[in-house]
Amino acid sequence: MEKIKVLVSGGGTGGHIFPAISIAEAIKAKIPNAEILFVGAEGRMEMEKVPAAGYKIIGLPISGLSRTNLFKNFAVITRLIKSLKLAKKIVKDFKPDVAVGVGGYASGPTLWCASSLKVPTVIQEQNSYAGVTNKLLAKRADAICVAYDNMERFFPSDRIILTGNPVRKGLGEKISRDEALEFFGLDKNKKTILSIGGSLGARTINESIIDALGSIPEGVQILWQSGKFYEKEATKALSAIDGAPVKQSAFITRMDLAYAAADLVISRAGASSISELCILGKPVILVPSPNVAEDHQTKNALALSTKGAAILVTDADARLTLMQQAFSVINDDAKLKSLSTNISEMAQRNSADRIADIVIEIANKKNK
Repeated sequence: MEKIKVLVSGGGTGGHIFPAISIAEAIKAKIPNAEILFVGAEGRMEMEKVPAAGYKIIGLPISGLSRTNLFKNFAVITRLIKSLKLAKKIVKDFKPDVAVGVGGYASGPTLWCASSLKVPTVIQEQNSYAGVTNKLLAKRADAICVAYDNMERFFPSDRIILTGNPVRKGLGEKISRDEALEFFGLDKNKKTILSIGGSLGARTINESIIDALGSIPEGVQILWQSGKFYEKEATKALSAIDGAPVKQSAFITRMDLAYAAADLVISRAGASSISELCILGKPVILVPSPNVAEDHQTKNALALSTKGAAILVTDADARLTLMQQAFSVINDDAKLKSLSTNISEMAQRNSADRIADIVIEIANKKNK
């Protein structure tokens, strides 16, 4: 197979960056001499994570619209114009065979310029509700890789391919529950609730746990990723309650072990987290973030909860009901089993490989 050149754009959060890197790695595994260039947004997480994974990245000076300060949006529009010019230059200089967009600020200008310069494009839509940018880009896209059914509401049905979302490497590897509990210094005879609110943290989830620290039932323990923004609050609350069965840290690097230790997970409803939970068949209570575009996390959570594959607790209700529900479900083996079975049925496996095959096929078609 001939060498191919692939432009990958997007980022902003781990939920966009890890799938992008997974797709790049799957392409490299199939075509080792493939040339891959990333395009991200200056100052965002991808500018650090992508080079750490061994890939070159160029940053665009793009940022999102401000919903609170409309005057800031003049600067946003200026940055968008600059980003479109730079994206056009990147496409012309790199001459990719195909451009892939995974979502995030940089995706829009990069894919728009690529398609206007007649470069085939692939969109990877991670959520159950498509954002405005991807709906616009889809009109020119050659393939749209999705993770949920019924996406023809947003995209041309002849170009939709159900692939699922790529998950981080090594996630499906077998790890024993005992080994995972030992790693975190947890009790093997207790049921474990894993709480993850993202790398920065989730205020409502953290506050719900803080409120419940004094009422954790006998036989239950909590593995708590508070996020770096809430580290001080979390440690202060824990120090006030002697001997609480809780292991807390700002960030859990070994998520594979954290998932293996968990009998029940509490999580935001980002597309990437949901894909991981589906593949691992983990019972979950989803607390969608209310601070995201088009309220897409609630729509992601509903796609599962309506099928009995997750429990949905709204952010507004969390402080009143979240931990109460968690303590009830963790001791209901039949409910845990049913949640696990139903979420497993929604898993899309080998997503990165399947997307890589689509990207390679489109690139080869162009080269012919």
